[in-house]
Amino acid sequence: MSGASKHKVTLLAGGVGGAKMAEGLAALPDVELSVIGNVADDDEFHGLWVSPDIDTLTYSLADVIDRNQGWGVADESHRALDTLTRLGNDTWMSLGDRDFGLHIHRTMRRLRGERPSVIARDVARAFEVAAEILLPTDDRVQTRVRTDAGWLSFQEYFVRERCAPEVRELAFDGIEQARPTPEALAAIAGADLIVIAPSNPLVSIAPLLETPGIRDAVRAAPAFKVAVSPFIAGKVVKGPADRMMAALGLRADAAGVAERYAGVAQTLVVDHQDEGLGDEIRAHGMTPICAHILMKDKADKARLAREVVDLCLAPAAAEAVA
Repeated sequence: MSGASKHKVTLLAGGVGGAKMAEGLAALPDVELSVIGNVADDDEFHGLWVSPDIDTLTYSLADVIDRNQGWGVADESHRALDTLTRLGNDTWMSLGDRDFGLHIHRTMRRLRGERPSVIARDVARAFEVAAEILLPTDDRVQTRVRTDAGWLSFQEYFVRERCAPEVRELAFDGIEQARPTPEALAAIAGADLIVIAPSNPLVSIAPLLETPGIRDAVRAAPAFKVAVSPFIAGKVVKGPADRMMAALGLRADAAGVAERYAGVAQTLVVDHQDEGLGDEIRAHGMTPICAHILMKDKADKARLAREVVDLCLAPAAAEAVA
């Protein structure tokens, strides 16, 4: 363990599922948490740069998130959006008034040439988030989804089309030229434990790992590496990961997750309902560990985080890394 009393944990995370895992880890008194969040969902709306997954992580850890929908700010109003609608703007991307304030702030600073990583750090501190919110890259990377009607931005697919079109192909524009941030690389190299959150493996975690230098850094890190499955009995709790993976010819279950993370993580935490997939998970070089992975409330989040940290930093796990 690094330091006198705290485990350094680095979490690779997308939006809602990643935020739940982040909240659980942040609740543990013996954990010093860094979260590397997905930026490939980012897009521009009404001239403002919006970072949905980074904002969901920040709002969740600040405990101002709208718990009913899983993103945005609680007790929000939409008067700015009403005005934009009256003025003839396309407003399918629902942004609340206080949320607009953050996007205005972010965009002003980006236009001044400030690093997105510095902006994200300062926003987290302003919201009194103790964890470090890190970006995998300061460069522009954006997920594109090919459907039968052509290519869509991720937000067009996810929000405007409500994940209805069949996914034919995924692409991450700009990923080949992206450079990893030094903060992300340092958090990976200095971690005692690296956790891949139960986020969408295709559009939340893949852009992180495919950012040049990130996958290699995770593999080279001396930390123990564990992934938490987003699947329970072949279904995800929230989001389109199961349908996306099936549409692309991938196993849409915990064994499919193990195949995606083979060579990156050593252990996969799966739900008890997926205990029967143990041999298939082991065939991908990962050790399955069963737990109750559904996170309904704060107690569930802290319980699962405690189990992940205790299991993976136990003496046997530590010896396996050495």
